[in-house]
Amino acid sequence: MEIKSTDRDDFRRIYDENYHLIIQVIMHIVYNIEIAEDLTQEAFERFYVKNMTFPSEDDAKYWLIRVAKNLALNHVRRNKREIELVEKARHNPSLSVESRDAAQVAVEADEKRVVRTAIESLPENLRLVIQLKEYSGLDYKAIAKVLGISETNVKVRVYRARKKLEEALSTEDRDVY
Repeated sequence: MEIKSTDRDDFRRIYDENYHLIIQVIMHIVYNIEIAEDLTQEAFERFYVKNMTFPSEDDAKYWLIRVAKNLALNHVRRNKREIELVEKARHNPSLSVESRDAAQVAVEADEKRVVRTAIESLPENLRLVIQLKEYSGLDYKAIAKVLGISETNVKVRVYRARKKLEEALSTEDRDVY
C-alpha cells in the first residue's frame, strides 16, 4: 500500500506504529530521553515536510529510521561535550529504589556504564549495527535496509561487534581483579 507522507491518515498511521521504534533508535545513540524525544519529533517533521510517497509502510519506516539515526549521530558529533556531562550525571545511581539496596543499584549502574563505554568504543559501523540489533530490536533485513548494506554484511558486522564487545568486557573484568 502506497504511503504519502503529507496524507493525514498515512502520517498518523506511520507515526503511531513507529514512534516507539524511532525514539529507541535515537535513545541508544544519544542516551538522553529529552534529546531523543526532540530528535524523534524532528524526524517526523522531516517526514511530513518532504512530501514523499513511499511504496509501502516498511519503506516509510526504514526512511524514518535512517533520518533518525543521522539526526542522532549529527547531534552527538555537534554536542560531544554536552553529552559527556549528561553521561556523568546519569551514572549517579538513584538510592531511593525501595526493592533493592544501594549496593545493588550501584553495581547495576556500574555494569551499565561499562557496557555503554564498551559499545561507544566500537567503530561507528559496528556500533550502529549492534545498537540497531540489540537495543532497537530490528532484524538483519531491516538493519540492511536502514544502513544501505547487504544482509550478509549486517550479520558480519554484528558478529564482529559482539566479538569486540566480548574482548572489551573480558579485559574490563581482568582489570577489576
